[in-house]
Amino acid sequence: MIQSVPVVLLSLVASHHDLDLTVLERLQSDVHAVGRELVAATNAVSGVVVLATCNRFELYLDVDDTAHTSRARRAVAQAVAARSGYEVDEVVEHLRPLVGGDAGEHLFAVASGLESMVVGEREIAGQVRRALTTARRDGTTTSMLEALFQAASRASRAVEATTGLGSTGRSVVGVALDLAARTLPPGADGADWSAVRCVLVGTGSYAGASLAALKARGVRDVRVYSPSGRAGPFASARGVAALPAGADLRDELARTDLVVACSGAAGPVLGVEALAEARRDVTHPLTVVDLALRHDVDPDVRSLPGVALVSLQSVAEHAPAEHAALGRAREVVLQAARDFEADRRVREWDPAVVAQRTRVLGGLDAALDALPAQERDEARARSLRRRARAALHGPTVAARTAAREGDAAGYARALADLAAVPVPQVTSA
Repeated sequence: MIQSVPVVLLSLVASHHDLDLTVLERLQSDVHAVGRELVAATNAVSGVVVLATCNRFELYLDVDDTAHTSRARRAVAQAVAARSGYEVDEVVEHLRPLVGGDAGEHLFAVASGLESMVVGEREIAGQVRRALTTARRDGTTTSMLEALFQAASRASRAVEATTGLGSTGRSVVGVALDLAARTLPPGADGADWSAVRCVLVGTGSYAGASLAALKARGVRDVRVYSPSGRAGPFASARGVAALPAGADLRDELARTDLVVACSGAAGPVLGVEALAEARRDVTHPLTVVDLALRHDVDPDVRSLPGVALVSLQSVAEHAPAEHAALGRAREVVLQAARDFEADRRVREWDPAVVAQRTRVLGGLDAALDALPAQERDEARARSLRRRARAALHGPTVAARTAAREGDAAGYARALADLAAVPVPQVTSA
């Protein structure tokens, strides 16, 4: 367990490890308004970064004082409850609090793919970067949150470089397509991906990752459908076809083998009755992959004859949980979190060290500047400054070392030694 100084970093975490995906879906209602509202509503919260993905909802808060963490947590619960329909106390129960070093260690593990449905998956690193970008755009980030999320991205890169996790293409999309392959048209060796006729629903980052994965497997016939009408530019930029704005998705399903849905629309894009109608005279099987947290596809479509559904829950049940490099990856994450905490303590404790150094060196410079011009001796001034810096050096190093180690008593002793360093006496030549 990392020990942290008594400050400001508070994380509220809900993920697929703790909650059903349906609960996560409700918690994320109008999620990106929460950060702006919290910063505006309470002076206890200096900044917020919201990380919302298909299998997690996490808020990282810069709180102005540890005494205010309970107030900040309650403010989050009220904001989320107002959007999700849950009671405030229910939200408090759903969002697990982590403070200080524990919050940092968790984010570093998340960014490295160690907390994902598919251990080592790659998409999460980009989602962590985009969460920070969104907070910058909304004006809700702070210098501490900037440092935290940038350090998380560095930890993610270090895990991949050191262990190879993430370099093998492991992803939620990849596992979902592996499951889909079981019911797609067969080839000589598994699914014949080159013969698959696919409709891709959505144009966001997950749709881009899904399209890349489909192409990598050899799928050539992909048509993009967007409930919001953005299919054209998305498809054109990626060399695939788009269904015209206003097209009826049901008309396409009669000649489709695979639907990959990841639009995150407000409600189901494809319901049971619509799919049943579309397949009224169809005999070939249809595989539906629904990667949207809010269910682009009604889960009950799995009850229709000839329809196989792969959902995020399917991925969670079948994703590999262990990897040969997992232990080493966790060591890398733990060390990165320790280093971040140490650096954070130095930054937070250093103002008192700087103040003492300024007292001595600034006082010396002021005394030297006060001498009449004819009495100033640059060689003597340099000698006085050199002696002053030498007297300050040992206690300064001791204070910063103690800060890195979280040694409050050692820091206090070093700070007292700094306070005991006198301002050198300046006399006329």
